[in-house]
Amino acid sequence: MAFDRLPVVTARRLPLYYRYLQTLVALGKQRVSSAEVSAALHIDSATIRRDFSYLGELGRKGYGYNVDYLLRFLQDFLKQDEIVKVILVGVGNLGTALCRYDFYRSKQMNIVAAFDVDPLKLGQEIEGIPVHAVKDLESFVKREGVEIAILAVPASSAQVTADLVVRAGVLGILNFTPRTLSVPPDVRVHHIDVTTELQILVYYLKRGQRQDDPRKDDES
Repeated sequence: MAFDRLPVVTARRLPLYYRYLQTLVALGKQRVSSAEVSAALHIDSATIRRDFSYLGELGRKGYGYNVDYLLRFLQDFLKQDEIVKVILVGVGNLGTALCRYDFYRSKQMNIVAAFDVDPLKLGQEIEGIPVHAVKDLESFVKREGVEIAILAVPASSAQVTADLVVRAGVLGILNFTPRTLSVPPDVRVHHIDVTTELQILVYYLKRGQRQDDPRKDDES
């Protein structure tokens, strides 16, 4: 099954399974049951079995899953062997923190450059990531074959920045601004709104639902 045909909630859980399997391989574990995965990731075991069933016959009843095989399968399915070039636009407090984040845990994503309009930041490096002028973004993306842009700009600049990166050829946007972006249908946008997530967390805490887990199988 193609990744884009999976249920959204299943697609979101696959990287969690992948990272957990990496841990098991490092520990020398050869097989794992859905119950063990459930206990480690706090995901219902029936949900785990259903997630894996979308991908084919990956396990055996009474045995569980071969860790090495399942890891290799997910590695191929998630295209973990393919290096994806990423740029970051907006080198404020959030952008700087993102540059310093350990994206290299996945060995897949490589932030190759950051862009900003502040002349005082241009020419600097953050954790080895060079900061360029926004005016150079389009030519850089086309030259380097960048596929993903992270937007950490002020909300007022979100749409114009999205237009810029799309025009440059970016196909995926990770949007840290609170603005809803208008992009062509062939461009994928994932929104990360910290304020909204905090509001949702407060809502559940006030209702006493402290065990709610966003990784559970909830399409709503």
